Amino acid sequence: MDFETKLIAKPDAPHLLEKKLLSKSWKVAPISLSGNTDCYQPLEKEMGITRELLKVFARYRHPVGMITKNSLILRDLDLLQDLAQDRLVQVFISITTLDEKLRRKLEPRTASAMKRLKTIEALTKAGVPVGVMNAPIIPGLNNQETPAILKAAADHGALAAGMTVVRLNGKLEEIFTDWLEKNFPDRFQKIMRQIAEVHGGQVNDSEFGRRMKGAGALAESIQTLFRFARKTYFAGRTMPAYDLEKFRRGGNLSFDF
Repeated sequence: MDFETKLIAKPDAPHLLEKKLLSKSWKVAPISLSGNTDCYQPLEKEMGITRELLKVFARYRHPVGMITKNSLILRDLDLLQDLAQDRLVQVFISITTLDEKLRRKLEPRTASAMKRLKTIEALTKAGVPVGVMNAPIIPGLNNQETPAILKAAADHGALAAGMTVVRLNGKLEEIFTDWLEKNFPDRFQKIMRQIAEVHGGQVNDSEFGRRMKGAGALAESIQTLFRFARKTYFAGRTMPAYDLEKFRRGGNLSFDF
């Protein structure tokens, strides 16, 4: 419950972002919101930090990537559409499972799979390029759902698909194992054994690249299934490349929302 009751916010983030973009030494490159958390957590409804960040990106015409599991992103559709017109935004909606019973256990108080698919559809209709992130893939729990998840996302307009396998770094191991043992005692040993298998005998992995996909025979089978599903359902689709030439160094003082 610490993840839901002990929240750390960065209200100065928009100001700090603008300061960074104004730096003469800044080199344009896509900035991601956000790799270690969800930029549309419930607290965002009150604080609006993500929306203010998007305003800064729009003012300076700077590229941004977003990943979220929450439909709150549709609140900022006006800003996303503006950025999309200049190929300055890419959005990924993460879907872990289409099984609502599992989703309620795994990701309580988050948007349902259908609501996430509808979010993909709404973004697509608004002209915002969106993909699906099948993550985290947990061997022995949801890895068999990859084809169905990618097909559903493609059917709702997704242009691309990505994946990551679960890894239990730091305190996550303790939290996850406690959750798993309580909710799936019959599969506990098997799932933990398979998680370790895809990470070379450990349940955690910090090596960039490998940590996202895992290694070994089981990891390869997961990747093969993902690649086959992506080839089947996303043939001919691609995310539009970012336009790095639109950046306004110094911004546009008359730009407003």
